[in-house]
Amino acid sequence: MQFSLEKTDTKTAARAGTITTDHGKIETPIFMPVGTVGSVKGIHMNAVKEDINAQIILGNTYHLYLRPGTDIIEAAGGLHKFNSWDRPILTDSGGYQVYSLSANRKLNEDGVLFRSHIDGSKHLFTPENVIDIERSIGADIMMVLDECTPYPCDYTYAKKSLEITHNWLHRCVQHMNETEPKYGYEQSLFPIVQGSTYRDLRTQSAEKIASYEADGNAIGGLSVGEPHEVMYEMTELVCGILPKDKPRYLMGVGTPENILESIALGVDMMDCVMPTRNGRNGMLFTKNGIINIKNKKWENDFSPLDSEGTSHVDQAYSRAYVRHLFSAREFLGSMIASQHNLAFYLWLVNEARQHILAGDFDVWKEQMVKQVSQRL
Repeated sequence: MQFSLEKTDTKTAARAGTITTDHGKIETPIFMPVGTVGSVKGIHMNAVKEDINAQIILGNTYHLYLRPGTDIIEAAGGLHKFNSWDRPILTDSGGYQVYSLSANRKLNEDGVLFRSHIDGSKHLFTPENVIDIERSIGADIMMVLDECTPYPCDYTYAKKSLEITHNWLHRCVQHMNETEPKYGYEQSLFPIVQGSTYRDLRTQSAEKIASYEADGNAIGGLSVGEPHEVMYEMTELVCGILPKDKPRYLMGVGTPENILESIALGVDMMDCVMPTRNGRNGMLFTKNGIINIKNKKWENDFSPLDSEGTSHVDQAYSRAYVRHLFSAREFLGSMIASQHNLAFYLWLVNEARQHILAGDFDVWKEQMVKQVSQRL
């Protein structure tokens, strides 16, 4: 994997660059649709590619390991062939999913023992077998196993957790170097900065991660309930330490406003389930603000979903029609809303890139934050 930095904004830390993988190029800043079980929920892959124009999607190591399992994925020739996606894929390590199963897991220095949410069966994730699983899935970008601390989190626990995460990092890197890709193309491994909301721990972790000189680096353990101001503070701190010549991935973020502010702090890559999850619940993100399409005010509104349109569904369907679909509990309503939201997110980061290159990102960002945050 290669990363070329094309321009850095003069008034913020926003950057425009290009990541090159064996499955294609990714222009940054970029938002990555979440494909938890090998699919972006409710949307055909051809729409993800052609209409939404996603340059990279995510797969979830925890979910794909449990179902369909690595044997089936390997028999298919890797996730790219299994789900018919020929562009880059990133897999997380399952650390966040295990974190969310706090009542059904036990964590120690060796790894984490957890029960499947599907059938209650016991499984063990170690740094080594997570690398093996991600090798089998075949993602272009793989994440190390880490522990995502909850918020709030006391200092003693955060410090101990960070020690475990750094130990796991060393073992992941070592095992990565001892194994080979399975499908004839290269894979990259990203370390993850942790440390909860403590500046000294975040600094220690960022410096540790930077010392590995990996192809790219991730920032984890944020957007887990802390105030946005704290998330931005930690992000700015870490971005100031991580190498400038490597992409920075802020995990699990977020709202359109979060994305714009994070880009301004120097983040290159982001992901979140919000566009599809909120879409399934009737929330539409648009250039002019947020729409709750279930509200009665849209019942007789025959204008397009988004007057300026970032997706073909914006012009094809009216607000009144999509509201009707939600009222009738028709699956198509959720599909249209999800597709619209993802197209909007991809439009937003591409616009950010164009304004970084043009040199007026800061002015544009301040205006857009106000627009996209208001309720319509």
